[in-house]
Amino acid sequence: MDPQAPKKRGRKPKPKEDKKDEPKMKESTTTKRTAHQHAVDDKYTHWKSLVPVLYDWLANHNLVWPSLSCRWGPQLEQATYKNRQRLYLSEQTDGSVPNTLVIANCEVVKPRVAAAEHISQFNEEARSPFVKKHKTIIHPGEVNRIRELPQNTKIVATHTDSPDVLIWDVEAQPNRHAVLGATNSRPDLILTGHQDNAEFALAMCPTEPYVLSGGKDKSVVLWSIQDHITSSATDPATAKSAGSSGSIIKQSPKPGDGNDKAADGPSVGPRGIYNGHEDTVEDVTFCPSRSSVALVMTHALYYGMLELAQAQSLRSADNSVRMFDRRNLTSNGVGSPINKFEGHSAAVLCVQWSPDKSSVFGSSAEDGLLNIWDYEKVGKKVEQGPRTTNYPAGLFFQHAGHRDKVVDFHWNASDPWTVVSVSDDCDSTGGGGTLQIWRMSDLIYRPQDEVLAELEKFKAHVISCTSKP
Repeated sequence: MDPQAPKKRGRKPKPKEDKKDEPKMKESTTTKRTAHQHAVDDKYTHWKSLVPVLYDWLANHNLVWPSLSCRWGPQLEQATYKNRQRLYLSEQTDGSVPNTLVIANCEVVKPRVAAAEHISQFNEEARSPFVKKHKTIIHPGEVNRIRELPQNTKIVATHTDSPDVLIWDVEAQPNRHAVLGATNSRPDLILTGHQDNAEFALAMCPTEPYVLSGGKDKSVVLWSIQDHITSSATDPATAKSAGSSGSIIKQSPKPGDGNDKAADGPSVGPRGIYNGHEDTVEDVTFCPSRSSVALVMTHALYYGMLELAQAQSLRSADNSVRMFDRRNLTSNGVGSPINKFEGHSAAVLCVQWSPDKSSVFGSSAEDGLLNIWDYEKVGKKVEQGPRTTNYPAGLFFQHAGHRDKVVDFHWNASDPWTVVSVSDDCDSTGGGGTLQIWRMSDLIYRPQDEVLAELEKFKAHVISCTSKP
């Protein structure tokens, strides 16, 4: 496998076939890909025709390179019709230019502002005017995961193809030009402790400046960024520059500076290393109610984990999302799922709880879909219209705007029900990737009685308008 080719998470290289069968295999593969592409195009065309009905706002942004991670940053400005907010995303290149961590400014249109014809008129091959690149950091290696520090969202951690976790003060970092031969940006802090590569499992604590990581060494490592602040304060060489602002480090490199080795930056060791897994730790998360508790799963199950109150949602290799009640788990974390959500036709890559409603979560997969679920709807009878549809239990919205695997998404905590999602489009269109920022119509998620009352008022208004001479 080409080491510069975009990594496909969770997939292993297929064994080489006998060369005498190669022409026949190529023909069969091409036919299957063509049929698959037609199916993808048909699904996408149907989705696009429904955009004015399904969405309150949508922005489509074509990416030159695939992005494996996207995250919302701090809100910068509030205006009458739209808000301005930071957006973090990665660019995974083919080696002709460096891999980068991109800091962008995004204009988020407020609810019920965009006209229906406006949100439906976008060019898939163009870049959105709502997304503008603010700064580029040349990253030492590919950017597999980005996580922001809740206590200071200008501080982000990144996972790459190495044992280290890199910490960046994105405001203090200089803007760099990603050209061939450019030296790497210098991380503000390096978290050491893994004995093998740690590429995907990464989490930030919601209450304390803790960082949690899992890796191929089958271990989970915990750090405190506060440890670096404390050690810097006792060092006369750094105490003067650290000041009283509480930043993780104030010795930022000058514009144009860079180092080929990330290890040239300051580092801090772990608070704890936790063993016991039998394979790669693929995902980790902190328990919201107890900052010292982390939940982890191994590659053997290929599960990622989410938790809310007494429940946790897992992503599964059988294309489903399962929900478990922690109160019913055994001491070794084994238990039966209380719900199973089946709405994907390929491996699920990301699951996240919504910050806007406690029972809602999203799941994205290699089938190009981002499904929005509400577990409170499971088991409830829903009155159907003239057409009977067999929707999976709990599924109430399906975002089908991506034409290839949706590798990451993030709910916006500042703008309710607003989502950013990214897809790797190399297999389908041959392009880089697609970034979409979208908000479903509030008629979809609001209480049914409230929606019907509003529609009745609208109906009465239309009738009164048409009856006038």
